[in-house]
Amino acid sequence: MQYLDFEQPVAEIDNRIEEIKVKLAGNEERCASELDRLHIKKEKALTGLYKNLTAWQKSAVARHENRPHTTDYLNEIFTKFCPLSGDRNFADDQAVIGGFAKLGNRTVMVIGHEKGHDTESRLLHNFGMAKPEGYRKAIRLMKLAEQFNVPVITLVDTAGAFPGMEGEERGQGQAIAAGTETCLDLKVPLVSCIIGEGGSGGAIALAAGNIVLMLENSVYSVISPEGCASILWKDAKMAPKAAEILHLTAQDLLKLGIIDSIIAEPIGGAHRHPKETMANVRFALEKYLAQLEKLSPDELKSHRHEKFLTMTRLNEVTA
Repeated sequence: MQYLDFEQPVAEIDNRIEEIKVKLAGNEERCASELDRLHIKKEKALTGLYKNLTAWQKSAVARHENRPHTTDYLNEIFTKFCPLSGDRNFADDQAVIGGFAKLGNRTVMVIGHEKGHDTESRLLHNFGMAKPEGYRKAIRLMKLAEQFNVPVITLVDTAGAFPGMEGEERGQGQAIAAGTETCLDLKVPLVSCIIGEGGSGGAIALAAGNIVLMLENSVYSVISPEGCASILWKDAKMAPKAAEILHLTAQDLLKLGIIDSIIAEPIGGAHRHPKETMANVRFALEKYLAQLEKLSPDELKSHRHEKFLTMTRLNEVTA
């Protein structure tokens, strides 16, 4: 387990637990009461820390390397996943994966960013930063879902779209805009969930849904705290301050009306309790899909358009 900077008190307790286990191996009765005491102390420490996370600390939790990714959700809460590849134009971008699957008894199209879990898989998936062909693949899959009248679920977890020259050469901006437009114009239910990091246009291209959900310790913003700090103060060390003013937490965005609901994570974060977190996501997806399936195709499209137009009007009034 990788410990975040603010989790050092928990790391010290875990180290002490391991020391006792090694020292008294084979004599569990002697150490049982001490281990129970330390486990209680650890739970209290985690509860205290995770109830008072700053925006910057939430950013770190959202990026934790052990946090469940799209492939984990596909293995845990979906069944009969049939991966679909390629944009039918240039290449297959593994930063975005998707295909038909079953969520309970319901057939859905699942599309999500994939960051990877180790060096090899991170390179394969380009750390979840999609190139134009990734977004064009997502567009193709969304339109395919619409053709078969199948609801779409998008799982968002990206620092942003691929920032390199090759992405710009192949029309990165146009692909993101087209992805957002496709989301808005779909005539089937679209539920989007920010499962980790929702960064910039690379996120919104998959997140313009009828319902937008966020995990409790995920973040969603137009720019990363580090990028914002570098622009405003020419100093990436100001990232904690930037995280606060960006209002990128799920709690801030719910108050602003940008998202529709927050999905709870167990104390200690999704990286400590992946199965429980994914079960919570499954419950939320099924709940909102059941609501959206009552709407007609035209109502679904109108609902989505009005939802995002309302955000624009609110921003205009605030400005």
